[in-house]
Amino acid sequence: MSRKVLVTGGAGYIGSILVPKMLGLGWQVTLVDTFRGGGTELSGACQYETFRPVKGDARDERLLDELVPKHDIIIPLAALVGAPLCKEDQIGATTLNRDAVRAIVKRSSADQIVVYPTTNSGYGVGEKGKFCTEETPLRPISLYGTTKVEAEQAVLEKGNGVTLRLATVFGMAPRLRIDLLVNDFTYRAVTDRAVLIFEGHFKRNYIHIQDIAKTFLHAIDNYSTMRGQPYNVGLSTANLSKLELCERIKQQLPNFVYVEAPIGEDPDKRDYIVSNEKLEKTGWSPDWPLERGIAELIRGYTMLRNSRFANV
Repeated sequence: MSRKVLVTGGAGYIGSILVPKMLGLGWQVTLVDTFRGGGTELSGACQYETFRPVKGDARDERLLDELVPKHDIIIPLAALVGAPLCKEDQIGATTLNRDAVRAIVKRSSADQIVVYPTTNSGYGVGEKGKFCTEETPLRPISLYGTTKVEAEQAVLEKGNGVTLRLATVFGMAPRLRIDLLVNDFTYRAVTDRAVLIFEGHFKRNYIHIQDIAKTFLHAIDNYSTMRGQPYNVGLSTANLSKLELCERIKQQLPNFVYVEAPIGEDPDKRDYIVSNEKLEKTGWSPDWPLERGIAELIRGYTMLRNSRFANV
């Protein structure tokens, strides 16, 4: 069945994987993005006559007035992602991460589907040895986490949405983000063969970018049973500390050396383990274990080099 989908911020990390998948299913996809990166990450999508890119800002309420009513499904991806970026642009984080989502929700109707990606960051610092479930109180410790939690609340209160609390994402994509933890550590292992770890006992959950795209499609296909609820999205086999993550990378790159700093601290204080059982009970399962994703990243980083100012 052909569906009409509106995606804001669809030229980013998640959108560069998700949008082509939806187009490949025969869906009509309208993508709103500022396209500030000016890249060709979605050039392959242009082969589809059902693809409509719109250059605009997800905070433009006149644009939302025009587009929201015309679509069956709305996926608000537009956001300033990560604590450092949100700290740098606090106004942008608040208006894009929270207010723009509220504006979409306000304009959506009961017969439309909203699938919203929030973040495990909302859990902040978990209790030692205790899994965070969807019932765990949300205690974000950054502006990023706070704005995403407040946007999620708006979606759930409306009653026509599903929210996905994403674990830390990894994996290759046309619009790559090397700053994310698995991507970052694997890049350092390939290029520098070493990394210095601060507070290596901090734990987090992880999920591959392809499995995130799969989860969006799963939520849409199972909307009748999943509506109005949040779901953790992560690998139940990958609730790992930074040191444990490095050991997994070292299994594939034996020359990789990692050392925990005796002094200093990580400004990112998130530390939690997450249960993904609720999502798994809906019939969802991941295709990309951590080891497969690390191997993919190693292949990708063999081709990719940030050497603009180097002489080698």
